[in-house]
Amino acid sequence: MSDVILETKHLTKEFKGFTAVNDVNLKVQRGHIHALIGPNGAGKTTCFNLLTKFLVPTSGQILFNGNDITAARPAQIARMGVIRSFQISAVFPHLTVLQNVRIGLQRQLGTSFFFWQSERALDRLNERAMQLLAEVDLTEFADTITVDMPYGRKRALEIATTLAMEPELMLLDEPTQGMGHEDVHRVTELIKKVSAGRTILMVEHNMKVVSGICDKISVLQRGAMLAEGSYAEVASNAQVMEAYMGTEAAVLEGAH
Repeated sequence: MSDVILETKHLTKEFKGFTAVNDVNLKVQRGHIHALIGPNGAGKTTCFNLLTKFLVPTSGQILFNGNDITAARPAQIARMGVIRSFQISAVFPHLTVLQNVRIGLQRQLGTSFFFWQSERALDRLNERAMQLLAEVDLTEFADTITVDMPYGRKRALEIATTLAMEPELMLLDEPTQGMGHEDVHRVTELIKKVSAGRTILMVEHNMKVVSGICDKISVLQRGAMLAEGSYAEVASNAQVMEAYMGTEAAVLEGAH
C-alpha cells in the first residue's frame, strides 16, 4: 500500500468568480500528523469541506488510498474511513458522555443513529465506549451530562466520538480553538496519543501546537499552496513570514 493516504491534484473551488482554493496539490503521508495552516481567509476550511465532500470541487481530483473519491458523497467518504471532527463541539449536549460515544459506535452494528434502540441492545457497546473514554482521559466523566462539561473536555469527547467511527484518516478542524493554555496542552497531548496507528490532517491556528506535534505542514495563502515542509522549514521561509505579517510572524518565530 502506498505511503500516501490522501492526495489532491490541482484541487480548485470557485464561488461566483472568487477562487477560494486554487490548484492545490496536497499529499498526506500515512501515519503522519499533517497541519494545514495559513492566515485567515487562506482557504483552509474550504479545503477541508472539499476533502469531506461538503463542497464539490470546481476542478481537480481527490484520491484516498489511491482511489478517486472526487465524486463520492459525504456518507461514502465517512464509510471509507475519512472522519471529520468539527470546529464547533459536535456532541449531543443532553446525553451523557458515554451515550455520546455509543452513538458513534452504533455504526458498527449497522444501526447508525437509531435513537430508539433499546438500552439492552446498546449496552453491548459499553465496554468499547469505556475503552475509548479511557483513551481520551474521560473515564471519570462517563455519566456526566455533556452540557455540564468544561469546554476542553467536550473537545476530548468529540475526538472520542470521532475515534468510535474507526477513522483511517482523522480531519481535525481547529481542535484547540477558543481554549485556555491548560486545555490546549491537554488536547495537544491527546492528539499526539491518538495519532498512534492513524493519520491526522488538521487545520490549526496555534503555532505552538503545530510546532510541537506535526510531521509536515502545508501553508495556504489566498487559496494557493505557499510552502510545505517540516515546521523548521516553513517557519524560516521568507514568503511564509511575509504572509504572517506582524504578530503572527512573531508567533511563528517564538514557537520555532
